[in-house]
Amino acid sequence: MVKEWLTNSHYTVVFTGAGMSTESGLPDFRSANEGLWQQKDPSQVASTEALNNNVEEFIDFYRSRVLKVQDYQPHKGHAILAAWEKENQVKSIITQNVDGFHQKAGSHNVAELHGSLTKLHCQSCGWEYDSQAYVNHVYYCTCGGVLRPSLVLFGETLPQKAFQFAVSEAEKADLFIVLGSSLSVSPANQLPLLARENGARLVIVNRDPTELDSYADHVINRRNIGDVLQEWHR
Repeated sequence: MVKEWLTNSHYTVVFTGAGMSTESGLPDFRSANEGLWQQKDPSQVASTEALNNNVEEFIDFYRSRVLKVQDYQPHKGHAILAAWEKENQVKSIITQNVDGFHQKAGSHNVAELHGSLTKLHCQSCGWEYDSQAYVNHVYYCTCGGVLRPSLVLFGETLPQKAFQFAVSEAEKADLFIVLGSSLSVSPANQLPLLARENGARLVIVNRDPTELDSYADHVINRRNIGDVLQEWHR
């Protein structure tokens, strides 16, 4: 069914969440046992307040995250999405993830709603650095400002350029596929509904049921995303 929809679609948009990354082995934030927020208070280590008032712990936390991401690789699902983009079968990817795995797998038209852990920038002057700077124990810009990851911290809003692009893509989609998102975080969880309201078919693939399953044309639970995409891949 979905394979046929993919073949006949003129504008397929894919939306990915934490489940896409955990399939590569990366820990997520909210799971009961391995979730990062079970081990750390986000307001203490991943917020604008931490950046301004607790910079050493802030840097230590994010340096460990940069190192952790380097231990893992994109899985076959990422590669299939990149192949679909190359074949013009997928127009864009909207992601809540910050690991950069979509780009590493070869996707180009990616909207990163929460920014990226692969880049840093100076909090003072805005100069951009590769996250390898953290690996090399470089934490300050040549201007003296603190280097911070180019992602959304608690206390910050989503990057408007990425979000507006995502809204535009959702409105254009005739097939909108959600992969590995609980669809519980606003405003990103409004994008599937926006696509649906504009006439798109909605497909949701997630380990557990989501609040938006009743709006979907097709739902798949309790399966690996990579395996599902492999079945759809012609």
